[in-house]
Amino acid sequence: MTTDVVITGLGATTPLGGDVASTWDGFVNGASGVRRLEAEWVDRLELPAKIGAPLLVDPSEVLPRVQLRRMDRCEAIAVIAAREAWADAGFELPTDDHEPVDPDRLGVSLGTGIGGPVTLLQQNELLQQQGLRKVSPLTVPMLMPNGPAAMVSLDVRARAGVHSPASACASGAEGLAKGFEMIQHGHADVVVAGGAEACIHPITIAGFAQARTLSTRNDAPERASRPFDVDRDGFVMGEGAGVVVLESAEHAKARGARIYGRLAGVGITSDAYHITGSPPDGRGQVAAMRKALQTAGLQPSDIGHVNAHATSTVVGDIGEANSVRKAIGDGAVVTAPKGSLGHLVGGAGAVESILTILSLQRGIIPATRNLETIDPKIEIDVVADKPRHVEQTAAINNAFGFGGHNVALAFARA
Repeated sequence: MTTDVVITGLGATTPLGGDVASTWDGFVNGASGVRRLEAEWVDRLELPAKIGAPLLVDPSEVLPRVQLRRMDRCEAIAVIAAREAWADAGFELPTDDHEPVDPDRLGVSLGTGIGGPVTLLQQNELLQQQGLRKVSPLTVPMLMPNGPAAMVSLDVRARAGVHSPASACASGAEGLAKGFEMIQHGHADVVVAGGAEACIHPITIAGFAQARTLSTRNDAPERASRPFDVDRDGFVMGEGAGVVVLESAEHAKARGARIYGRLAGVGITSDAYHITGSPPDGRGQVAAMRKALQTAGLQPSDIGHVNAHATSTVVGDIGEANSVRKAIGDGAVVTAPKGSLGHLVGGAGAVESILTILSLQRGIIPATRNLETIDPKIEIDVVADKPRHVEQTAAINNAFGFGGHNVALAFARA
């Protein structure tokens, strides 16, 4: 018997806002979270890309200093987003006297593309310059890539399994996919799922810059991330976390939960082609979308819009546009949040899933910021200029990552 998986809670902290409401409002109203980076190392190291999309609300404004000192930034924002989603689902944090969900039926699935290397680099610098006594005993728990998922599991006391997908820019979407599978396979009734990333650092900026994948539109940060635009020149490095509470429909209805919609289908494929590129025919991306449709029991004609991965790279945007046409059809309608958010890497697929869910629920497809002249090689209907008000029954969110990871999630209205 197929178990319907529903969404009952949403949480986020992003370059557009410290919660879901402000992030959604910023996206709908065409705001930008991209700005010039203020860190001293930007000019000192003469980095070609001097812009990024840092969090609008710093974790220090939300969590106590003592708690922050015990967590990597990536772990902290995962906890912040998870707590919002948990409360939004109508749950209180567990105590010794009260557990709102049976811990043995509660899971966590929260991915990250890079994890905690900022901690690793900082602690290594302390070791080299000041010696062993200055290194934190919490260094390894702070830098390990399963840290964000582990911290969230401790917060909500989840014992049905804690998973931490690491599939580059597809990690957040794969976090939702694994949560979907846990519920469908009967391993959990509730899963806190999503993704987080906080790696705006000299080494990541330098590495991506050397690969010539970053925008260098330093004189106009807000116009730098330009999905599908003919003048796009690369993505903008961002940070953020998105978390959803997934539940079996039976569990959610039994407790009278508000339901945002359904995670109806999941498609996961791999390219086995190139460490950073996709095959010219986009077969892996196409297959992921088709698998998502198949597991959801949907037809391409049911899809109201596709939330595109669309990072604003020259080759990647064209490839995805062609893949969407093959999987969904020539009439596919597309939007691309990275024009507003920048690229949140491991957090992207989760945050953009939240935006896709709200788009379905509210009948609005937000416009793609900075799309002024569409690349003539992109032959799809990309929403630009202003939001499009359309009643939809289903939508797809794409997330693709270095290493050939392809994840497509099909969402449907409740």
